[in-house]
Amino acid sequence: MDGGVSVYTGGSGNSPRKETLFRWIRPSLSLSLSSPRSIGEMGREKGRFMSPPVLLVISLIGFVYYTTVFIFIDDWLGLGTGPGLLNALIFSWLAFMCLFSFFVTVLTDPGGVPPSFAPETEDPQMDGECLRYCDKCSSYKPPRAHHCRVCRRCVLKMDHHCVWIGNCVGYANYKPYIVCVLHAAMASIYSMVIFVTSILGKDHDFKGVSNKIFYILCASVTIMLSLAFGSLLGWHIYLLTHNLTTIEYRAAVRAMWLAKKSGQKYHHQFDLGIYKNLIMILGPNILKWFCPAAAGHLKDGTQFPISKVDGQHPDS
Repeated sequence: MDGGVSVYTGGSGNSPRKETLFRWIRPSLSLSLSSPRSIGEMGREKGRFMSPPVLLVISLIGFVYYTTVFIFIDDWLGLGTGPGLLNALIFSWLAFMCLFSFFVTVLTDPGGVPPSFAPETEDPQMDGECLRYCDKCSSYKPPRAHHCRVCRRCVLKMDHHCVWIGNCVGYANYKPYIVCVLHAAMASIYSMVIFVTSILGKDHDFKGVSNKIFYILCASVTIMLSLAFGSLLGWHIYLLTHNLTTIEYRAAVRAMWLAKKSGQKYHHQFDLGIYKNLIMILGPNILKWFCPAAAGHLKDGTQFPISKVDGQHPDS
């Protein structure tokens, strides 16, 4: 099934858990995600920053940062005081990490299928996974790769195409995307708390129309961003811990329904357990988990370890 899910029947809970590896390509065929790019590709990446959605995100980050630090923190505690300076530094770090991760996500190629990719001819099927051919690209695609209609190419381990970064979220830039969403959620909630505390902790003049519009705008923006990024973070934490992409989740819902209907149990074949799922995306070094540019653990993105579980689901 396109989406990489498998169904297993119930059995003995003591059966050993086995791990195997997709062998879809010949050892000599590989893709370097850090290979030099053409001038045209580099130009397209730089041009993403000129798209209206990307410029809007950058402007929004600047607006929230300025109002939080130079208006609400300064008005509430004062930037010249110890508590005020501490809050300003904390929020500045969150805003910086959000912006830096955003830049890395925009500029990083999510990963395309190498031109030399070919499935293993000796074993055209493995664990029920059939050969996957893209009619639009006129080529085979590895497991978890999908064709993006916007980018007009197959993207490795594609999660979704994000208009706000002008790029696909895929194998090579999923980590900086997660780090960006994490810091955006924390910064938004932090800004909302500071805004509410500033309003409640000090008398303000709401008589002027411009003042009312300004405070209503700030309240709307902080609440909206906190809800949006908080929900998005929770969603991707679920996907991250289950080693799912958004596309695979849609296929998994149907597979889960079919398994339940037939009296079987469902198990996503790329789910290796929470810790292994995390290190596959964030890397084996915990100290580098929140560094969006630390991607030395990534491979070619054309093959992934799979888990075969006989009996009980490992999370159950």
